[in-house]
Parts: sequence; C-alpha cells; structure tokens
Amino acid sequence: MAKADYYETLGVSKTADEKELKSAFRKMAMKYHPDKNPGDAAAEVKFKELNEAYETLKDPQKRAAYDRFGHAAFEQGGMGGGGGFAGGGFSDIFEDIFGEMMGGGRAGGRARSTNGRERGADLRYNMEISLEESFTGKTAQIRVPTSITCEVCTGSGAKPGTKPTTCATCQGSGRIRAAQGFFSIERTCPTCHGRGQTIADPCGKCHGQGRVTEERSLSVSIPSGIEDGTRIRLQGEGEAGLRGGPSGDLYIFLSVKPHEFFQREGADLFCSVPISMTTAALGGTFDVGTLDGTKSRVTVPEGTQPGKQFRLKGKGMPVLRSAQTGDLYIQIQIETPQKLTKRQRELLQEFDQLSSKDNNPESTGFFARMKEFFEG
Repeated sequence: MAKADYYETLGVSKTADEKELKSAFRKMAMKYHPDKNPGDAAAEVKFKELNEAYETLKDPQKRAAYDRFGHAAFEQGGMGGGGGFAGGGFSDIFEDIFGEMMGGGRAGGRARSTNGRERGADLRYNMEISLEESFTGKTAQIRVPTSITCEVCTGSGAKPGTKPTTCATCQGSGRIRAAQGFFSIERTCPTCHGRGQTIADPCGKCHGQGRVTEERSLSVSIPSGIEDGTRIRLQGEGEAGLRGGPSGDLYIFLSVKPHEFFQREGADLFCSVPISMTTAALGGTFDVGTLDGTKSRVTVPEGTQPGKQFRLKGKGMPVLRSAQTGDLYIQIQIETPQKLTKRQRELLQEFDQLSSKDNNPESTGFFARMKEFFEG
C-alpha cells in the first residue's frame, strides 16, 4: 500500500513553515493520541503516520529530499532510514505536547501510594470570627461534609471476605508501555486506571471506592491573637483516600469581621473618638472601653488639635504565640457644633472678636505664608 503524502497527513500545504508544521502536528497528535483513543487501532496507525510525517518535514535536509524524491528518498539505497532520529528535536515537542496529557510531566498526576491507594484530596473550610474572638482565642465546633473510610470494607473497596487482586494487564504497576512509531509511550493502564489492582466483587456500601461521603464534626482551636487571612492546617482531616489510601488535610481559612470601633494593624488597635470643640479647647477627660473588658481614661489637654493621637500601652492585640501585646491608639476628631441657638451664635461671634493671633497660630501662620508667597 502506498504511503500517504506527508503534507496531507499533517493537513498543511507544501509551503508551510516550521511554525505551521509544529502547530498542525500538535493539533493532530493530541486528537489521535492513544491515551485519548484507548483500544482504537485506527487511531494508533494514524498517530504513527503523524510522527513519521513530522519527523521528516521538520528536518530541512530530509524535507528537501522528500520534496524532490518523495518516499523513495528514505527507502533502502536512498537518504537512509527516514524513521530514525537523533538529538532532542522531537523529544522537545513531545514533552511540550504530551506533558499536559500525561499529568503535567513524566512524574505528574495525582499523588498515589502503593497498592493502588490514592491520597485523599485536601479540603478548605472558611470561618469568620469576631475581633473579640481573635483577641481571646476560642475553640470552635465545625461540621464538614467529606469522604471517610468505609467501615464495611475498612477502605479496601472489596466486599467483606474478598480482597482486591493484582491487575493482570499491568501486573500491578498501574502503567503500560506501547510502541508508537519510533518511540515507546508509557500510559495509564486502561484496566485498573492506574491503581494496579482490580476488584471483582466490590463493597455494596462504597461501590468499590473504599470511602463514603459523610458530615463530620470537628473541634478547631483558634489561638489568641490570630490575624485575618490566617490558614490553620488540620493534618489528616481532609478527604479519605481511595481504597484505604491516606487522608488529605483540612485547611481552615480565617477571616476577622470588621469591628464597630476598632481597626487593627498588626498587634496595634486604632480607635477614632469625636470630642466637642469646647473639650478640645478647654481640656477634659473621657473613658474608652478596651477588648480586655476594662475601661481606660484618656486626658485631653487644653488646646488639643484634630488628629491628636493618644497611646494606651498594652491595650492592643496579643501577639500570636508570644507574651507581647500591642497598643491602643486613640485618634481625636473635633466635632464642630451644629444647630446653634441665637445665644450660642452670639457667644461664638463675641469669642471670635476677642480672639487674637495666639489663639489660632496655625491658621494665622498659614494665611500669612500664603500671602507672602503670592505677593512676594
């Protein structure tokens, strides 16, 4: 039987450049790869033809010979063995194309232990706590839907009284080798799907999986001082592995709800407190509550300006796994009076008339500098 034209095999024109050849080969090879067509003899033949066509046309010297003499260039007495290749030319594109199909690389794929026992998947649980709970710490009870080891077959997947047997196709390796043109490909065993074992009589409860889905109750310890975005890992509390494989882990992702009064920055807390204009001018005191359940008194000196900050040492958040504690910073906001009575307005106007430059040094200095700048 006459061989098909290499250009027709790849679906390109005779003027196709190297980039077009590679693109066409990648597309066709992924379509006819044996892993995507298990048991399809026609696909295997097509895949072999694609390999041979691309190997010839990607080499400038072989392509020139083929364009001139056709397939006869590589028959006995011709250019010499159109099938063989040396170096990394084809191996590079093979890794590029089939690395993804084989699980991300030669050693890719899902984590697997011996005897076909796959490790269970890791699970994520989102938990929201208050700033007070972050301050004191807590023990939380959570319910997590997950896969657990089947009690009937104890994770083997086989009906009680029976057990899995070694796969006759791959002899327990979970992989088989197949010759494809000029190289051999190792792929997942189609009989046991890579597990290396088969189950003739599966467990009635888990249907051969070795695990069942169930909601579990777990106790989670939240340490004092934990921050927003912290991740807690509970080893072995994730999804149970297939057929008795090791369990995955459970990750608790914590978020701290915004607080009505406090904002957190690391171990320090910040609280914005509005005070009256008269308190700022004449001085005074006020009490502020703290997360440890106590109250602290803040003394406002006479002439306090907006933005003034007072530090309450040791009244912030505890530092995680440390005996240290952050501070609480009180930031002053001065509130301008609203809805003045006639008498209040008269008093303020009188006060304004009696005010001197010394009463408002910042505003006086600012406008003086501005005047000098524009006039000078």
